[in-house]
Amino acid sequence: MSVVSSVSVIVPATTANLGPGFDCIGAALTLYNELKFIREEINPNQKLVITVTGTEAARVATDESNLVYQAFTKFFQHIQQTPPSVKIEIKLGVPLARGLGSSATAIVGGLIGANVLTGEILTPAQIMELAIQIEGHPDNVVPALLGGCRLAATSDTGWEICDIPWSNDVVPVVAIPDFELSTSEARRVLPTEVSRGDAIFNTAHLGLLLRGLETGNQNWLRAALQDKLHQPYRKNLIDHYDAVNAAALSAGAYGMVISGAGPTLLALTNTANSQAVATAMVSEWENKGIKAQVKTLQIDNRGARSVVQG
Repeated sequence: MSVVSSVSVIVPATTANLGPGFDCIGAALTLYNELKFIREEINPNQKLVITVTGTEAARVATDESNLVYQAFTKFFQHIQQTPPSVKIEIKLGVPLARGLGSSATAIVGGLIGANVLTGEILTPAQIMELAIQIEGHPDNVVPALLGGCRLAATSDTGWEICDIPWSNDVVPVVAIPDFELSTSEARRVLPTEVSRGDAIFNTAHLGLLLRGLETGNQNWLRAALQDKLHQPYRKNLIDHYDAVNAAALSAGAYGMVISGAGPTLLALTNTANSQAVATAMVSEWENKGIKAQVKTLQIDNRGARSVVQG
């Protein structure tokens, strides 16, 4: 295949864990980062120019430490080629460090951009494997790349990825506070061992979650979103978690979970109650003095996509 000079890549945000699906399940959401890659000779002494627009643009690195460029260069290391000079234009739509997979959008976008510029040398499966290597786990990068809701499990030969049907009657509502929670901090509070009872509890509830998402069965979802592996420990890092949870349930949510490592909170509900749930969550936080934005979203079933421009 011939190389191209410019490509735009749109990558969806993701929500991972969904309660009992700790470190193995994630879903793509209708919230996006857009990355444009332009192959060009900038000047003899400069191989990289990065521009960033969006609400948190000032916080994104514009040098070689930028995660998009790190993934871009990792691709060329993998195929044993020298990265070309490139201009990268980043349009932010996914909040940073909030548990919505912003790092996954950067990794997936950087890899796809590099792959398209070189004439798509790697297959989607190879891109996925490389993305998992860079991120360290699959639960965000896999749905960001493939779209939909995905369950990832290891096998003797690598990763097995299973698509999880998601009923149109199940609406994701995210409440995004104006404070951050680092993944490393969220990992530190987790116990190194869990009881057999807690492991069995999560196994049963993950199975119920998969059927609840597929069918939209309200009773199954209300029970399924419970977890004993990470949320009881992480919720203490999120101010007023219990109050926001109670408000969401009172407004008609089936349940509320931590999105990824947090601090964004994800409620699942139906179309009829989605606006009430959104209002209740953001109002409860604001009543406690915390500013937040809330978004009623859908599942993105397309995943990352590229548009060649030359």
